[in-house]
Amino acid sequence: MNTQPRIAILFVCLGNICRSPLAEGVFRNVIEKRGIASHFTIDSAGTDAWHQGSAPDPRSIEVAARHGIDISGQRARQVTEADFARFDLILAMDRANLRDLQMRSPEGSPAVVALLTEFAESRGMDVPDPYYGGADGFERVYRMIRIASEALAGRLVDA
Repeated sequence: MNTQPRIAILFVCLGNICRSPLAEGVFRNVIEKRGIASHFTIDSAGTDAWHQGSAPDPRSIEVAARHGIDISGQRARQVTEADFARFDLILAMDRANLRDLQMRSPEGSPAVVALLTEFAESRGMDVPDPYYGGADGFERVYRMIRIASEALAGRLVDA
């Protein structure tokens, strides 16, 4: 019988098509490889609804696929007020997203809202938005997210 409580994590960027779907996929891959996926509920969202219902950016899908991760089935959605009650951790990709989430967080929300990189050596560093750049930016973002995801999984499992 599994007595380990489930931890619900929401990864958030601006439009939910580049960074946060990649973070959702990478973190899922990390916990699956560690054999602890059953301990987590994972999702991603954006602070804005511009891409609501859209698949991730093709460049995010491509970089994930190069690393053996399929995020093509994900669909963009906007953060809702209910997310602040549903998720234990709401992890922003950058400080602008973090401020937006903090302003939206209902009073008394049990969710911890933080930067994803707070769990890695790059504490407080923004995961840059690669949307207007080239493929190399997506690879850099993948590496940052991978390092932070490994560190996050380690901290949550060892806690």
